[in-house]
Amino acid sequence: MAENNFAFSGIKIFFIGAHPDDIELGCGALIANIVNHSDVFCITLSDNQKNPSLKNLVKEHYNSMEILQVKRENVYLGEFTTRRFIHDRQEILEYLISLKNKLNPDAVFVHTVSDLHQDHGVVTNESMRAFRGISLFGYDVIRSSQGFFPTFLVEVWEQDVAKKIASLSAYKSYEDKYYFSKELTRAILIRNGALAERQYAEGFDIIRIVASFSH
Repeated sequence: MAENNFAFSGIKIFFIGAHPDDIELGCGALIANIVNHSDVFCITLSDNQKNPSLKNLVKEHYNSMEILQVKRENVYLGEFTTRRFIHDRQEILEYLISLKNKLNPDAVFVHTVSDLHQDHGVVTNESMRAFRGISLFGYDVIRSSQGFFPTFLVEVWEQDVAKKIASLSAYKSYEDKYYFSKELTRAILIRNGALAERQYAEGFDIIRIVASFSH
């Protein structure tokens, strides 16, 4: 089988989500696969601390990121209010631009444009504005998915699948949610793998590709 030379090794990558758990649900296996070969930054805009039933969520989020081996200093957790992102659109844009100017990423992963959640949509739209000139990929969170079909498939391995499942298991606050099912997580990675003619793959859609070709 011919090998594709597209690689994430040695570059700086932003993974951006609206809420704790979004990044792991959409990108956990990919992060596990590349975290030791690239500079991975995980940026979550809401800590969900206005919900009294989620008081352990911040700790769970950091535990999840630790399982994926993301450096603690590379994990950013904002305080924007869940389901109110539309009212904070300009502040979110400015926050993302400040991180771009500070860290200068080479690629960015955000919520797919097919996502129905109001906060997810704001994150994607403002990321498209903030990261002009940078490649953007969209990841899927199945609970708010509408018509997502991956057009960019990245092969991952059994150990990456196990890390993704373990990272989601860190969220004790959500252990009764169907979309945290180990079987569902594995099934999605198997299905994406079948699309790529591999055993497992994480799937994304392409929002913007920015490239240059050597002569």
